Amino acid sequence: MPNHDKILDGKLALVTGASRGIGAATAEALAREGAHVILVARSAPALEEVEDRIHQAGGSATIAPLDLTEADSIGKLGVAVSSRWDKLDIMVLNAAMLGSLTPVEHIDAKEYSRILTLNVGANQALIATFDQLLRKAERADIIGVTSSVGATPRAFWGAYGSSKAALDNLLGTYADETEHTGRIRVHVLDPGATRTRMRQLAFPGEEPESVKPPETVAEAIVRRLSGNTKTGERFRIEA
Repeated sequence: MPNHDKILDGKLALVTGASRGIGAATAEALAREGAHVILVARSAPALEEVEDRIHQAGGSATIAPLDLTEADSIGKLGVAVSSRWDKLDIMVLNAAMLGSLTPVEHIDAKEYSRILTLNVGANQALIATFDQLLRKAERADIIGVTSSVGATPRAFWGAYGSSKAALDNLLGTYADETEHTGRIRVHVLDPGATRTRMRQLAFPGEEPESVKPPETVAEAIVRRLSGNTKTGERFRIEA
């Protein structure tokens, strides 16, 4: 039976990069509030662990193991979702690749192509694929996870930072294009320093306990979904 005490009861959410870190924490937070969550990531075993935690907590989820950079994978996901559900209420675009931190003149072309494919191209394809299902929701929310280096260039972060700058622009454009509907909100999320695997790769000497856990970001996302924010806004989670 529906639980109307949960703010996302009856909602369908899709979360990419859901096998760990911010993606996993967000998926679990959304499920706790009543959403059925589609978990997307490459690793089926890792997704199953997140799904188990959601089920043990009384929530519901479906796993969708796939590589977002593979041809037709997003299209196949779209077909699978639309054949089972008639709308999509929440989409969290979280999957991303850091790549090597290196001077611009040393960026490897093949690695840069992979970064742009996942961090930008896959997110555009997800928006394109699920646009119609998002428009069928009473109110749909898209959360795109960005980084401070997308807005403020930093030495050696050119590859990743430029991919996030492109994502920010893409999200802002979609927000502008859909604002007239009054039914789609786009949120550009800068999670700030967070205890994730990507953070450990970028700052190997940092003490993990010195930065906030991904659950803090997940809780902020849930709060934002229940608030009255404008589409296209960028927000940062400090602590």
